[in-house]
Amino acid sequence: MEQKDIIIIGAGPAGLSAAIYTARGGASTLVLGCNPKVAGEYVIDNYFGFPKPITGKELIQRGIEQAKKFGAEIKCEKVLSIHFSNQNTFLVKTETNQYESKAIILATGVTRVRPGIDNLKDYEGKGVSYCVSCDGFFYKNKKVAVLGEGVFAANQALELTEYTKQITIFTQGKKPSFSQEFAKKLESFKIPVRKDKIISLKGNKGLEQIVLENGDIEPLDGLFIAMGEASSLDFAYTLGLTRKGVFIEADFEQKTNIPGVFAAGDCVGRFLQISVAVGEGAIAGKSALNYIKTLTKS
Repeated sequence: MEQKDIIIIGAGPAGLSAAIYTARGGASTLVLGCNPKVAGEYVIDNYFGFPKPITGKELIQRGIEQAKKFGAEIKCEKVLSIHFSNQNTFLVKTETNQYESKAIILATGVTRVRPGIDNLKDYEGKGVSYCVSCDGFFYKNKKVAVLGEGVFAANQALELTEYTKQITIFTQGKKPSFSQEFAKKLESFKIPVRKDKIISLKGNKGLEQIVLENGDIEPLDGLFIAMGEASSLDFAYTLGLTRKGVFIEADFEQKTNIPGVFAAGDCVGRFLQISVAVGEGAIAGKSALNYIKTLTKS
């Protein structure tokens, strides 16, 4: 397993800014992320130091080159999960690899795909969950489902096999986008993948049934939401980070409530601008450097 001092999740302005500071500060740094939303062809004309407009794509490319110049490693890998290890480090799992780090900086923004279920909020914490490692235990030998079409959903379904064999994936009408490796794993565990769309939930004190778009009603004890790719909010559930709505709470040193975990950029929900994300990334990088220095002293 590859080991790093600091792993940064997200290759946008906040993540790359953090990488510049951590790598320049001598920490082995790995950035995991692909094609941030800012890396498009639209024009940015209010960024400090650029009197002429610059595209988001060009700005991100310059950030990548600068981070690499200082020694940061950048990989286009989708992160599926982050967990604590027994060595007071963090284990990061992607589609293809596993890594270990002393500190984590979350900078993946707030992209959460809405599943389109009318009364979903009514059942959050009452049968609806966003975190298998947090709540899977409560569904031992029960009938559960995972909502999602990608490798994030597939990984969550496979984690559920530790607790139950009654697992189904619903893609909400979307075409499954699992890799061949994950598709084979799902097949080996006999986890069916259905394109049916769930439109509402039923139950008195908690989730008991799901209503499908075709009118069918089926029994279900637990529903785990894992649509699209894993976001900072998904990692926040797993790690036990304090949240405020869809945002992660971080102080002005970008520290979360969990030692060794920092957050920067849109995921902390301040002024959602590139300049702010870059500044917060720099602060998060400095704070992460200070944190790993305390580990070497102890």
